[in-house]
Amino acid sequence: MLLYVNALIKSRSYYNSCKAEGIINFRFLLTMGASEAALQLLSGELSCQVRTSSILVKSNSLLCYEHCFKSKNHGNLRYKQIEGLSKLRNSSRLNAFRGLHSVFRGKKLHNWSNLLISNCRQPERVSETIIKGGNGKSMHTVGPKIPNHSPDEQIMKQENGARPFSEGFKTASAVNSKPRTNADSIEDEAWHFLRAAMVYYCGNPVGTIAANDLSEATMLNYDQVFIRDFIPSGIAFLLKGEYDIVRNFILHTLQLQSWEKTMDCYSPGQGLMPASFKVRTVPLDNDESATEDVLDPDFGEAAIGRVAPVDSGLWWIILLRAYGKCSGDLSLQERVDVQTGMKMVLKLCLADGFDMFPTLLVTDGSCMIDRRMGIHGHPLEIQALYYSALLCAREMLAPEEASTDLVRALNNRLLALSFHIREYYWIDVKKLNEIYRYKTEEYSYDAINKFNIYPDQIPPWLVEWMPSEGGYLIGNLQPAHMDFRFFSLGNLWSIVSSLANIDQSHAILDLFEAKWEDLVADMPLKICYPALEGQEWRIITGGDPKNTPWSYHNGGSWPTLLWQLTVACIKMKRPEIAEKAIKIAERRLTRDRWPEYYDTKRGGFIGKQARLFQTWTIAGYLVAKLLIANPEAAKMLINVEDTELLSAFSSILSSNPRRKRSRKGVKQSFII
Repeated sequence: MLLYVNALIKSRSYYNSCKAEGIINFRFLLTMGASEAALQLLSGELSCQVRTSSILVKSNSLLCYEHCFKSKNHGNLRYKQIEGLSKLRNSSRLNAFRGLHSVFRGKKLHNWSNLLISNCRQPERVSETIIKGGNGKSMHTVGPKIPNHSPDEQIMKQENGARPFSEGFKTASAVNSKPRTNADSIEDEAWHFLRAAMVYYCGNPVGTIAANDLSEATMLNYDQVFIRDFIPSGIAFLLKGEYDIVRNFILHTLQLQSWEKTMDCYSPGQGLMPASFKVRTVPLDNDESATEDVLDPDFGEAAIGRVAPVDSGLWWIILLRAYGKCSGDLSLQERVDVQTGMKMVLKLCLADGFDMFPTLLVTDGSCMIDRRMGIHGHPLEIQALYYSALLCAREMLAPEEASTDLVRALNNRLLALSFHIREYYWIDVKKLNEIYRYKTEEYSYDAINKFNIYPDQIPPWLVEWMPSEGGYLIGNLQPAHMDFRFFSLGNLWSIVSSLANIDQSHAILDLFEAKWEDLVADMPLKICYPALEGQEWRIITGGDPKNTPWSYHNGGSWPTLLWQLTVACIKMKRPEIAEKAIKIAERRLTRDRWPEYYDTKRGGFIGKQARLFQTWTIAGYLVAKLLIANPEAAKMLINVEDTELLSAFSSILSSNPRRKRSRKGVKQSFII
């Protein structure tokens, strides 16, 4: 049913005056198929102009945007058409998209020039601020008037939309003056700081910055919204019933997915999600008295080491499913543009290559461990997220004929991946003894040592460290190489995603209990164990001064991992393990001002380069507490083992895979 313009514009005379000035034809917009679109009035804090332009993405996603804003000069609604976006197209940033509650349905849009892009103006009260542009030059912009904050706070609010602590929140010094011990008061403080880290885009929350530590002279990229960092924040908001920020985040990052991205004249494949993005406030074209918000994404071309974020798209799919399960709003995942974005991620991950294994082959630093740490190849963390994302996507993909081949490839990969990880990544005392007796240089389908692993690779620390009860999934597997380090996130998410079977999942938690003093100690949770030291550290990390032994990614303790530990423990009905870790964290987090990570073997020191008020430290704690209080909510993150996959997996095992790996015993061919 058509929405009539007079529902928004009360008088016919005002409508005619708007039409004479170039008002947008709403009847045209609605007849294009947006029967469910509702044009909503904003509160009036923003004043925007609406312009038409060709869409700046490569995909054929169908998008629709709200366009009800107050004009600067009038308190009434006003709509204008302005010329195209040639300048923004060349500046490698996405203009302010609006309208996250509408979707075109029915007919496809062939005339992309009629899609609307809005430039959000700030309130009339303005103050001049200096912002660095994409070319490195400083620009004097006119933005909203801000209360009397420090210069650093003003610049932060202008550049990324985050709210400084002094704007309605407790300052760091105030918090540090009275350390909190009561759990409820700690949670209240955590929520204060999480909300202080929220980033606003055109007046709407779209994410949280990585850290809000105003004591640091330089923010580096900690003032950006990272995809992986926002996941615990998004889960916290979902558990709190605040769905809008998660919905906005999902849709805005989706729009960035297809943004043109290059590095040294090379463009990566479509479907790559950015590592992070930043909200910048810049002057509006031809109007010195107004500003506009733009999204500036980073796909790794500006990151330290220039590494593309492989995990961003995987986390995005996981969060999308969690949003639908928690909010009950399945319309978001059913949108054509969201379905298209999800398929682009899957096609990128399932693309054919030279690799013989079902695992994803990635470079060093392409996940949470984003610096050189010797995890290039097939790191467990990526494989666990990959498996989880495939299961989530299969659950959300719309049933249609065009997706048949994609679903078939997805199912084949799920089976092969689960078999590969469970068989070849698992290590316990029994398997360790088996590797110790391996024969090498075997050439046949009957080989037991399929990857030609040399027994001398078994490190001395592992022989002493491995408990009689328990086991874990090793960090990496490649020809003639096994990385025996224990990586917490990969093992925990293998439990959550059912990549590890039931027995293996319990054994991993048994290992946590048996090696509590090594993996938790004074602050949960070791990102990996043990640390690289001596010559090994110098060779593998290149002598990285940030990843020194028992610091940062090299054996540092990361409180944000509390939430993954909690989800895994709830799934296995052993929440007491997570509760014990949470109590340890509560003793220090508020007193230490929510650090990014801790150093030393027991996690006794705040990290030497750790940022304070780290957002995912705060959010990780909140998610852990909320899930312990409501364990049923963890189902939005948990993947239950698929019965069809389990049946197919059993049929493969019945062919005695340890002795022979041929295609005769399997009806369908899988690469394992």
